[in-house]
Amino acid sequence: MTTRGTLRLATRSSDLALRQAASVRDALAGRRQEVELVEVETRGDQIRDELIHRLGKTGAFVRALDEEVLDGAVDAAVHSMKDMPTEGSADLVVAGVPERESAADLLLSPDGTALEDLPHGAVVGTSSLRRKAQLLAERPDLAVEPLRGNVDTRIEKLLAPGLQAEHERRVEADRDETGEDPVADDEGGDENGDEDGDEDAPEFERSIEEWFDGLAEIERRALEREIDVEYDAIVLAEAGLRRAGLLHHVEYDRLDPASFVPAPGQGAIAVTARGDADATERIRSTLDHPRTRVETTVERTVLAELGGGCIAPIGVHAKLQGEHVHATTRVLSGDGDEEIQASRDLPVRDHANAAAEFAADLADRGADDLIATARETAEE
Repeated sequence: MTTRGTLRLATRSSDLALRQAASVRDALAGRRQEVELVEVETRGDQIRDELIHRLGKTGAFVRALDEEVLDGAVDAAVHSMKDMPTEGSADLVVAGVPERESAADLLLSPDGTALEDLPHGAVVGTSSLRRKAQLLAERPDLAVEPLRGNVDTRIEKLLAPGLQAEHERRVEADRDETGEDPVADDEGGDENGDEDGDEDAPEFERSIEEWFDGLAEIERRALEREIDVEYDAIVLAEAGLRRAGLLHHVEYDRLDPASFVPAPGQGAIAVTARGDADATERIRSTLDHPRTRVETTVERTVLAELGGGCIAPIGVHAKLQGEHVHATTRVLSGDGDEEIQASRDLPVRDHANAAAEFAADLADRGADDLIATARETAEE
């Protein structure tokens, strides 16, 4: 319910979720609307050590927020659209879809290596079935390992081995320079009389303290992180990195959405509200971005018709081009060995129905079989 004209928006409490909600708040505040953010813990937040597809039905990060809306505790809820189930409450609508950030995935590595240039057997981290399947379809030799945590945590896990190794090299160099080398003689040279010591020892322009002071906060945290898996690269959504302000801290290779097809709704924010609430039209008129609304409607319609939810590796990406929406879909087996892939230009004037027909064709071509196999695997 709206109290004294103030819109109450439910949001997850993670840093990224709060940034997304803040962008919605600021857009509404620009129309002289008072907005309050209400933090809600979701089941996805509570079970931190499980992969997304093992959290139960689709919507582990969504339902708790929408329940607050349905109960009247808040007026609306702010979601990452890709987390939203395609089947929601009949009493809720997507009241606003702001302009989408990039839908692309990024391959992050210490030096920005491209996917095709990763070494044979490289370890790549991701918690996404879709990303895993597409990685293996391109590079069957890769070792794709689970990766969970918020965006900061995942980047720390990638950076930790390299930074810790760098720190050790600097400690060793500093030890040699201060004369603590056990092979040095009393005259300050080495056992061969070489006053310069080990010619192969690394030289650093900055002291350890200066090097540490120059590190970003996320890099300092990585230095303290216990290493379980050494990742050569990880895959994250570009939109999340941009919103979290972390893109400049990492090297990356952008994966082309036309081939490495993103999740439906990736990069987009959705604001849900009761269909009969006074706040719904205010949110729609202030936030809604027509192009993003059309593109994400196509993507989510294809996903809904296929019925894969978060149990199957499905990528759908739509791009509005004049009077048509160019839609690309990939449905894969979990190991990336099999897939159904197709692209189609859909008429804007009837994009939702055209997207449903596109999905039906994909199902007939074998997508249904791949999704059924994925469902059986998920239920085991």
